[in-house]
Amino acid sequence: MGYSVAAGATGRLLFGYDSFGNVCGRKNSPVEGAPLSGQDMTLKNKSFPLFNRCVPQTPECYSLFASVLINDADTLHRILSGIMSGRDTILGLCILAFALSLALVFTFRLVSTLLVHIFIALVVSGLLFVCGVLWWLYHDYTNDLSVELDNERENMQCVLGFALVSTVFTVVLLVLIFILRKRIKLTVELLQVTNKAISTSPLLLFQPLWTLAILIVFWVLWVAVLLSLGTAGAAQVVEGGQVEYKPLSGIRYMWWYHLIGLIWTSEFILVCQQMTIAGAVVTCYFNRNKNDPPDHPILSSLSTLFCYHQGTVVKGSLLIPVVSIPRAVLRSLSHALQEKQRGRAGAWSSFVLRCCSCCLQRLDGCLRHLNQNAYTATAINGTDFCTSAQDALKLFSKNSSHFTSVNCFGDFIIFLGKVLVVCFTVFGGLMAFNYNRVLQVWAIPLLLVAFFAYLVAHSFLSVFETVLDALFLCFAADLETNDGSAEKPYFMDQEFLSFVKRINTLNNTRTQRGPNSVTNEEGTELRPL
Repeated sequence: MGYSVAAGATGRLLFGYDSFGNVCGRKNSPVEGAPLSGQDMTLKNKSFPLFNRCVPQTPECYSLFASVLINDADTLHRILSGIMSGRDTILGLCILAFALSLALVFTFRLVSTLLVHIFIALVVSGLLFVCGVLWWLYHDYTNDLSVELDNERENMQCVLGFALVSTVFTVVLLVLIFILRKRIKLTVELLQVTNKAISTSPLLLFQPLWTLAILIVFWVLWVAVLLSLGTAGAAQVVEGGQVEYKPLSGIRYMWWYHLIGLIWTSEFILVCQQMTIAGAVVTCYFNRNKNDPPDHPILSSLSTLFCYHQGTVVKGSLLIPVVSIPRAVLRSLSHALQEKQRGRAGAWSSFVLRCCSCCLQRLDGCLRHLNQNAYTATAINGTDFCTSAQDALKLFSKNSSHFTSVNCFGDFIIFLGKVLVVCFTVFGGLMAFNYNRVLQVWAIPLLLVAFFAYLVAHSFLSVFETVLDALFLCFAADLETNDGSAEKPYFMDQEFLSFVKRINTLNNTRTQRGPNSVTNEEGTELRPL
């Protein structure tokens, strides 16, 4: 990071530069062999940066040279210039995602059956609307005869890809919503139980604010280093005394390493939040006196995390990029094979790569769920990551009949909340970026906005998801160590006990249960407290 910042020159992206290496609006140092370099451009700022070049703000000049300058720029510079020229829009869309996430948090606190129906209707409408807008934009691009620039063609291809992915995603979600529609009432009860657990430590709802602040600082630093990587180069004089900046050897490929750092560090920050929330829930759950909750459970959980469980968080957050990055590489290879190899051989190779990518995607989902349970088991037992993951897997498999289906649908409703935030943010981005087609490759900034919007929504709504998963794992541990007798009473309260009984009444389990009791696989009976 330090080397890229020292070697880079973000001023060339921020202000633009001419063919002789003079940065607009700056006093420049001369380049040996270029007589027109080193000019004082402090007073010559009546121009705008167009893909690393100073262009006067006159229509005549733009009409003559814009297409040549844009098509001459490489893809990386076009993407970085698109990010820089749309930085105000990107910031505004991130603020929109923050506001929508905050509104959804308070909506889930006031959850009811009617509200869930309205919420699902909004998600479906948002998905259909975004799909329609994407297909309309693609149709508009294909019928636009003035599409001549490389960035416009790239925008058109990206819009087609976005439209296809969003359409498939929408169809899958609609099918899942139709299949799980009968679980809505039980899900409302589940969210109400979750809200009661949050009520014992209401400051949990504000935990994402600190997480988001840390994420924003990291993202700003990450973008600054990315810009430095994109501008790191040595000035070389070419024919005619003009100056070109040749990238330093190997530094242009460091963006892969930089991307891994983005995914891993973002996951690490989010996992710290999950670990903190899980520790607070565990502290409140295993408190005998429910009328007297423990003091400062969040601070206690944070202290335990930073003093004892940093290694657990690092290991858990590392597993996600280890799976997700190869999956992204396989997808890229699949698309490349489809474009370059026509015929049966290319189709078979692409099919094999897609199958491998699908398997890695399923593994990624399983690892995320296992990691979350491992963090809760760490908060309960204080063990390391591998031991906690093993204990959590045993507890979950032994008691899965109690809560698997309803827990999955609860997580699905929370996931729909994240989708809603991304839909509205992407729609705002489509409307904003589409007005400036010629000047930037806006498809990549839009993808960046969608990624940040999902992370912001995940940071807020994962409070409910983490509390929900932690509650059920605490229930499994409670069931494992206690039998409901006077000597070993359960830690769960009566409302949670009644909810678990209703779940087991609705589910077809392998063991026979009486009308007023449920048992675990060891034969332990859940008796009223």
